[in-house]
Order: sequence, then C-alpha cells, then structure tokens
Amino acid sequence: MTTWSRSAPTPPRVTGTTRVVALLGDPVGHSRSPQMHNAAFAALGLNYCYVPFPVRSSALRPAIRGLVALGVVGANVTIPHKERVVPYLDELSIEARLIGAVNTIHLYEGRLVGYNTDARGFLRAFREDTGVSVRGGRFLVLGAGGAARAVVVALALGGARAVTIANRSVPKARQLVRRFRRLFPSLDWSVVTSFRALPPSRTFRGVVQATSVGMRSDDPSPLPVEWLNRSLVVYDLVYSGPTMLLKAAEDVGARHAGGLGMLVHQGALAFTIWTARRAPVDVMRRALIG
Repeated sequence: MTTWSRSAPTPPRVTGTTRVVALLGDPVGHSRSPQMHNAAFAALGLNYCYVPFPVRSSALRPAIRGLVALGVVGANVTIPHKERVVPYLDELSIEARLIGAVNTIHLYEGRLVGYNTDARGFLRAFREDTGVSVRGGRFLVLGAGGAARAVVVALALGGARAVTIANRSVPKARQLVRRFRRLFPSLDWSVVTSFRALPPSRTFRGVVQATSVGMRSDDPSPLPVEWLNRSLVVYDLVYSGPTMLLKAAEDVGARHAGGLGMLVHQGALAFTIWTARRAPVDVMRRALIG
C-alpha cells in the first residue's frame, strides 16, 4: 500500500492497471486539485492518478468524448467549461440541473454523468468554517456566474430565508433571480442595482463573495470596510489566500473564512462519486496547506 507522508507526499505510482481521473479547464496550471486528490488516493491505497489537461473551448467536445474512448474514471471540470460541458453529457444530477453547470463527471456503464458538488461542498464548509447555519438567514451574494448559482442553490436547499444578488451586470443578476425565483418561490429574492443601494449590513446574516475578485493579490475588496459590521459572516470563495475582503472583515471583527474548506469538501464529494469510498477529508486538507 502506498503511504501518505505529511512532509513528503509519495507520488502516484503508475502501472498497467492505474485508473485515471482528469481535470479539464483552461488554464489548469494553477489548480491545487491534483495534489489534493493524489494524496487522497495514496492514503487509501487506491491505484488512481489525477491528471490535469488544459483544454481549449474549441476542443472541449472531442475531449469529453475522449474520456469515454480512454475509459477514464471521470473528471473535474473547471473554468471556463462548467456550463459549456453540459450538452456533451448523457445525464445530469439534480444539483447540476438546478445550477446549470457541472464540475464533476463520472463515466458509469459507458455513460457520462454530470454532477455539481459545489453546492453541498459550500454548505459543509460554511457551517464548519464559521459555525453559523444558513437556515432562516438573509444573505448577500456577490456575483451571478456559475459559482454564484451554486451558492444560491446551496442557500436555498439549506433553508435560507432571503437572498440578495449584487453583480456588475445588473441584467445578469436579474436573470439569475428570475431563474431561481421560479425554482424556489418561498425565498425572498432581490437584486442590488448599485452598491450605493445596498441595504444596511445589519439586515444580513452573511455575505458570500462568488466572483473572481481577490484571485490577484492586488484586487481591492468588492465591499467597503465601512459597510461591514462585526455581526456579519463573510465567506469568500477565493482560496488562494486572505483577500482584501477577508482582511476588511477581520478589521471589523466579523467572522470570516476563505474558500479552502469549500475546495476540500466539493473535492471530497467528487472523490466518493469516482471511487465509492469515503474521502479522507483531513488528508485532502493537509495536502492543500502543507
């Protein structure tokens, strides 16, 4: 059995029976998923190997069909393909249909089944990292893309009372709200047309930052520090380090967390889909922070 060492991870040993899991995106060089999943495979002694493949949008369809031809176990899908991959799959999970995007593919009995583990991964991480439940709360979500849709579905399924969307493109935010108001009519939905029109922060239980702002170290905070308050919970999906938003939350004494926990938990759910084994979550987390 291959062993896991915290100080020196054992690289995957590729043999004639090694099963492959792919990562499809453009770019993929920055991804930390390979170290996380390969550490998990090694910890359980599974003869699997997780390999990143940069795939341009023009090559996405043949790449997806190639998964079947090569007999891979499955794949993760990342930017910019999460939505574009949907028409090329044979079946979608309930969450993938609700969100309209796929981040995990499983080749099962010759069929490509698409899942989205982001929603459940977010819910697990939010509760674990902040100690706060979403049930009955009002939340501000920054963004209206695929990540924001996953968060919105998570909040709805988790029993949130109200969701407000703020996005640079107001029409896109309104389109998102129209879509989910039909699916979850019991929630109170609203759109912020400008940051000047933001309701007082004390009316929200939490803020979820679901845009790419913060991936660069010099990105400013999308919310002014004076709007934040210490009773607010701030969760930023960016996992590469403390963003300016999280630093601002810390300055006012608000509970806050970055997206590392979500990365771990969505990955753990994907791991179980591929292997039918319970994911070694602690190993996966150590692989990311070690």
